[in-house]
Amino acid sequence: MKLELAPLREIEKERAIPLEMLLVALEDALSAAYKRIYGTLDNVKIHIDRDTLEMVIVEEKEVVPRVKDKQIQISLTQAKKIKADVEAGDIIQIRKEPGDFGRIAAQTAKQVIVQRIREAERDIVYDELMKKVGQVVSVQVHRFEQRNVIMDMGKSEGYLPVSEQVPGEHFRHGERIKCYVMEIRKTPRGPLVVLSRAHPQLIVTLFEMEVPEISSDVIEIVNVAREPGHRSKIAVYSKDPGIDAVGACVGPRGSRVQAVVDELRGEKLDIINYNEDPTVFICNALSPAKILKVTLNEEQLAKVVVQDNMLSLAIGKEGQNARLAAKLTGWKIDIKSQSQAEAVKAEETQREAEFKKQKQDELKRKEEAWKLKEEEAKKAEKELAKLIDVEVKEEVKAMETAVREPELIGEAELTKKKREESPEYLALLELETALEAAPEIGEEPAEEEIEEWKWEEVLEEVSKSSGSREVQPLSEEEEEEEEKEEEITLQSLPTSTFDADQLGYAPTLPIDAVFEAESIRGKSKAKKHIFREVPDEEETFNVKSRGKKSHKPIKKKKRELY
Repeated sequence: MKLELAPLREIEKERAIPLEMLLVALEDALSAAYKRIYGTLDNVKIHIDRDTLEMVIVEEKEVVPRVKDKQIQISLTQAKKIKADVEAGDIIQIRKEPGDFGRIAAQTAKQVIVQRIREAERDIVYDELMKKVGQVVSVQVHRFEQRNVIMDMGKSEGYLPVSEQVPGEHFRHGERIKCYVMEIRKTPRGPLVVLSRAHPQLIVTLFEMEVPEISSDVIEIVNVAREPGHRSKIAVYSKDPGIDAVGACVGPRGSRVQAVVDELRGEKLDIINYNEDPTVFICNALSPAKILKVTLNEEQLAKVVVQDNMLSLAIGKEGQNARLAAKLTGWKIDIKSQSQAEAVKAEETQREAEFKKQKQDELKRKEEAWKLKEEEAKKAEKELAKLIDVEVKEEVKAMETAVREPELIGEAELTKKKREESPEYLALLELETALEAAPEIGEEPAEEEIEEWKWEEVLEEVSKSSGSREVQPLSEEEEEEEEKEEEITLQSLPTSTFDADQLGYAPTLPIDAVFEAESIRGKSKAKKHIFREVPDEEETFNVKSRGKKSHKPIKKKKRELY
């Protein structure tokens, strides 16, 4: 079957659809009609030759040794009849002659063709509209849907939502206006163009249309700050030093800027020169107010000082001028009058002085605390040094003692040995032996005992050892006189002491008593001179007066001699 080319060319001309797209739509439509008649699967394809426009129906089947499904498979024997070099597992194309499709199949093909043509038209319109994104288009008010406005754009419709309308702006049916194309949306009814009247780029595009220097890229619009319906600020920059950017945008007698203002329905426009220096740029952005001083910091904050009578002008109505300047420059702007700035400066100076004083006081307190700590540390070091010195001395003394201990022990043993060998020690030892063997006072010793004790000899040796005179027997008169003298002496004088160093040794225990022998009435009678016990640190002899013939018995104590 061969198709005619003339109808296809006519459709291509009317609908502006390419021929190739029409041929693809015809192939899809004929395939759908053939499947509707014969109920085949997707293995049947209809191909139209691009040169001859001849339609060919091709059925694809798989070559298998044994056929299970005749619609998609063919035996190896039958396949070799069609193509000799075919093998099992290959796909073979079988050409079929198109039959009579009938009315139903023709209707199906028509619907598919119409649908594909519509889709092609939508795609073409969508591609054309996509090129207009970011541009200003002239549209006509078509209808109103609640507060939204539908615009007629020829082959498509424009949609102006409430959020993109200028407050207080009203439209009439059939009125032509200019809008900015924001985006294109695909819908079942075709592409939908979203328009805007409040976008800042609308002003830029309008100036490009009115000012040739902007369209030729001699003058550049750097930034735009806009409050739709009220006021807008535009920063322009001239790449040619000989051209005034602001004057070119204003035009002769304000004709260029007036055309833009009329299109924006009376919105006020401020055109300022752009400068790379933020200080100058901020001063220009706050015009018409005169700026005295601008201070910038690292936090993108600009502190601006103006004259007292210019404060309201710099801020603007409800802060409008300051807001637009901040948007245009990208800096946060803090505007103060000259008197306010001076008051703030004085307050800051006072605050800095107080802070400085506080820091100085704190530093002084820290220094005092450090000095106190240093003094405490020095004191602790001294005490530690003293303790260490004492410990060192004790350790040295202990070491010396440990070194000299054998010498001291030897000296003590030598002293003890000398003491034991001294005649005084030997005499006292004999006296102690005699005292242990003597009877208690008050008893009459036997003559044999008296003779055996040999008191005279003992006392004689004691006298010799102590360097005293020899003891002679006394008469009764002499004895009484001596007793009286001793009583008087004992009453008037303190207890006499016996210096143990005279003996050449230091006794460790006090001596209790020493006996003397007297010859009374031809007999030797023992009298006991008793010595009082004293503390160890002062060892003294208390000599009591001699008693008379009758003596009280005194309990003897244990004696130790060294």
